[in-house]
Amino acid sequence: MGEWPASMLNPPVRVLMGPGPSPVHPRVYRAMVAPVLGYQDPVFHGIMDEVKALLRLVFNTSYEMSFPVSGTGSAGMETAVCNSLEPGDHIVVAINGFFGGRIAEMARRYGAEVTVVEAPWGAIVEPAAIKAALESHPRTKAIALVHGETSTGVAQPMEEIARLAREHNALLILDTVTSLSGCPVDVEAWGVDFCYSGTQKCLNAPPGLSPFTVSPRGVEAIAGRKQPTTNWYLDLSLIRNYWESGRVYHHTPPISMIYALREALAVVAEEGLDARFKRHARNARALYAAVEAMGLELFADREHRLPSLTTVRVPEGVEDGRVRGALLSEHAIEIGGGQGPLAGKIWRIGLMGYGSNAEHLLGLLSALGGLLRREGFKADTGAALAAAAEVLSQPD
Repeated sequence: MGEWPASMLNPPVRVLMGPGPSPVHPRVYRAMVAPVLGYQDPVFHGIMDEVKALLRLVFNTSYEMSFPVSGTGSAGMETAVCNSLEPGDHIVVAINGFFGGRIAEMARRYGAEVTVVEAPWGAIVEPAAIKAALESHPRTKAIALVHGETSTGVAQPMEEIARLAREHNALLILDTVTSLSGCPVDVEAWGVDFCYSGTQKCLNAPPGLSPFTVSPRGVEAIAGRKQPTTNWYLDLSLIRNYWESGRVYHHTPPISMIYALREALAVVAEEGLDARFKRHARNARALYAAVEAMGLELFADREHRLPSLTTVRVPEGVEDGRVRGALLSEHAIEIGGGQGPLAGKIWRIGLMGYGSNAEHLLGLLSALGGLLRREGFKADTGAALAAAAEVLSQPD
């Protein structure tokens, strides 16, 4: 066995422009080195209350049960599934990408009867398909879908599906991992009952927590369960006793990550949600224009593109992995490849939170253009940069 390394950990600096994690705001880094407090310290309890209030702001809700789950976005997903469903319950799951499929798999593992409504990857799930599934299964307890599908860059319209959920008295579960604070998320207006996200996308923070909010109807569903959820760690009826007034111990929370989330949410609040949404949308439009001017093709439906994550088709004759590898090794820029049936076929480019800025966008375009020409693709980098600059110069 060799010796343990004697030097301090020193990972390289990267420009994170993939599907996540995204760049961490400097204020968040500073917050993470603040002194660790005990989980029953009254000062820490005050920080927890600030986090709850700020989460209600970004979720655009007044729901009292709003706090982070200790775990990444997938922990939030499982929290929503295991607390809303019992064995034998029926759920309709909309799938138009990788993460809708994960919701369905979790629901099956908890003993639910799952009806899947599928759409092609890159398109939205049509409300008519959800309606047909609900009419075929009138005892449906919940509908679950992804608002911003990370695997495809598609933003799912919510108003019509939310109306269907209310009409059929079904709980509404919504994944906002890649959309929260990058585009409008109106939890209360849509009537979402279980909504979760992740810290590592548009919220400026490292991965490790899942912002979560539950409606009063969702709280009633938890209280009315016939049996406790089989996942003790993610049991909201237990976790809420610590995050709400009783402060009853459930598990030791990740103190430094809660500092990070508090500071990240404060950054969002100070910028303002409307200004933040406009920034993400403007930078996304600049990327769209630049990609097409370069001679590349966008993947997701034009009308339903997610501002925080753009998907681009890999050109014919270009080797996906070689280009992404060169971006990382030669330019310290990370972008993502495709998942599932899209592996090797698309690139996923994130302009999220603190990382949604002109500097990152223009740097990527310059580097990508050169690498594509090396691959034999006639990329017009000058036209791409000019197209991006034109959009960036326009008023919102």
